[in-house]
Amino acid sequence: MKIDWDRRTCAKKGHVTYAPDDPRLRLRLHAETALGDVWRCLRCGDFVLGEPHGSGPADDAPLVPRGKVLRDLFILRFLAIERAVRGVFIVLVAVAVWKFSNSQDSVRRLFNENLDVFRPVFRHFHYDLDHSPVVGSIQKAFGYKHSTLLLVAALLLAYALIELVEAGGLWYAKRWAEYLTVVATAAFLPLEIYELTEKVSYLKIVTLVLNILAVLYIALAKRLFGLRGGRRKFEEERHSASLMEVEESAGVAV
Repeated sequence: MKIDWDRRTCAKKGHVTYAPDDPRLRLRLHAETALGDVWRCLRCGDFVLGEPHGSGPADDAPLVPRGKVLRDLFILRFLAIERAVRGVFIVLVAVAVWKFSNSQDSVRRLFNENLDVFRPVFRHFHYDLDHSPVVGSIQKAFGYKHSTLLLVAALLLAYALIELVEAGGLWYAKRWAEYLTVVATAAFLPLEIYELTEKVSYLKIVTLVLNILAVLYIALAKRLFGLRGGRRKFEEERHSASLMEVEESAGVAV
């Protein structure tokens, strides 16, 4: 089923009407009914009862996102939510690493004490904790220097900040955020590919595929780095939601 992004957005945010000074355009966007004057919505093309939200020269009419632009905005906001969730999670990990660095010896003693308690239980189920990869990774972490752990926490916070900045910019469809997202995501693709060569998992594969698709989609759809005509074509596309286009989309002969 095809989604009508224009009417979907109008149902959520309300219609946008405008009264141009040009009598010809004004006549086509306005009608009189028994209930009062109605004006054609610049987004969905439906007639709306009441006074227009603005008036003036046709060139000053608000540029209302519609059609493909609304669909792109929905996808960008989905990516923004994903970046925000990831950023918050990384912040929590950074805080955990920082706290661990300040109480490394006590955590090591607590872990070893519990390991001694659970070792016979796991041995009963024929699982050797002493040769467990998870246990080995944890014990290896205990050997890191305090300064190293602080550096890791700082790097995690910096990465989380980038993710949160991306999320805010993508939510408001800022062009600089689209560039930042493409560059930052593409920069980590080689690392994700390297991790797959070390150990393959469905989560890593899905993450890699989603990041590649996000980079390609944003770069092509938003015409970044000069692709598909670059910024000039992008600005022309933004201005495509003109009064004349709205008339045509509503079935009015121009």
